[in-house]
Amino acid sequence: MVTNIPVNIKKLRNNATIPTYGSANAAGADLYACLDEALTIAPHETFLVPTGVAMELPEGYAGLIYARSGLASKKGLAPANKVGVVDSDYRGEVMVALHNHSEKAATIEPQERIAQLVITPYIAAAFNTVDELDSTERGAGGFGSTGTH
Repeated sequence: MVTNIPVNIKKLRNNATIPTYGSANAAGADLYACLDEALTIAPHETFLVPTGVAMELPEGYAGLIYARSGLASKKGLAPANKVGVVDSDYRGEVMVALHNHSEKAATIEPQERIAQLVITPYIAAAFNTVDELDSTERGAGGFGSTGTH
């Protein structure tokens, strides 16, 4: 079952495109580059691409910005921070830091889909400082410690 929550969107520029879903059951809404002209990102460089939109996410929700699989596989472009986070109290322009992971320049066209936004509830932690943590079988083992391969 798909739950629709209201999200207010403000276009900051006339040529901004409101996020859209590619299908009825798509989890991520496409974010579009709000550019006046094509943008070329050199190999191994990062550019902050504007979307031209700001949004008002409901309290208790966050917008997670993920790579678009087609853009990553065809052009080598993906968010530099792997997953961007839009907090519910942020009201500025949604920007996507695209990094070119490839060995050749990649071009983004105006209104091209550059990332996808997944809106999700989150749980905020109440951090408690303690002298000891409960022990577990795993303990402090990490970074491959649970497997033999």
